[in-house]
Amino acid sequence: MQYTTTYQSPLGEILLAADEIGLTGLWFAGEKFYAAGLAPEHEERAVPVFDIVKKWLDIYFSGREPDFMPPIHLIGSEFRRQIWNFLLEIPYGETTTYGALAKRIAKERGLERMSAQAVGGAVGHNEISIIVPCHRVVGSDGSLTGYAGGIDKKEKLLTLEGAKMGDSP
Repeated sequence: MQYTTTYQSPLGEILLAADEIGLTGLWFAGEKFYAAGLAPEHEERAVPVFDIVKKWLDIYFSGREPDFMPPIHLIGSEFRRQIWNFLLEIPYGETTTYGALAKRIAKERGLERMSAQAVGGAVGHNEISIIVPCHRVVGSDGSLTGYAGGIDKKEKLLTLEGAKMGDSP
């Protein structure tokens, strides 16, 4: 069973979803894939994981790096989960490129190359925005491309973290 609640962020309303394992979704209202991973049979209910996630978000939106990770439950294909786990390794306030992620996954899978577009698709379908920091992935020239929540929010999140923008990462 999935449960939902909302969180009022400085960038607008956020829908949170969780199951018995952890957070399964975090979406900005109106984003491209809004609630895409939310089960039809869900219930709005306060569950303990939401208190932890809201505390994490409060710290994050105050401009500080949270020093803990809320419990998350990544649901998706093996490829997508692998990409999302790579996203979790991008340090606060830093960026990487789709191409760099593609090279890394190709190496780990013993492939000669991996499509940056395939990686972009997995990054774009990340169900747990902000906490799984897909906003830290930029174009090869440092441009702010592809963010389901909107480029304006991506820019604000990176600015909040003090990340360099507009340069090659």
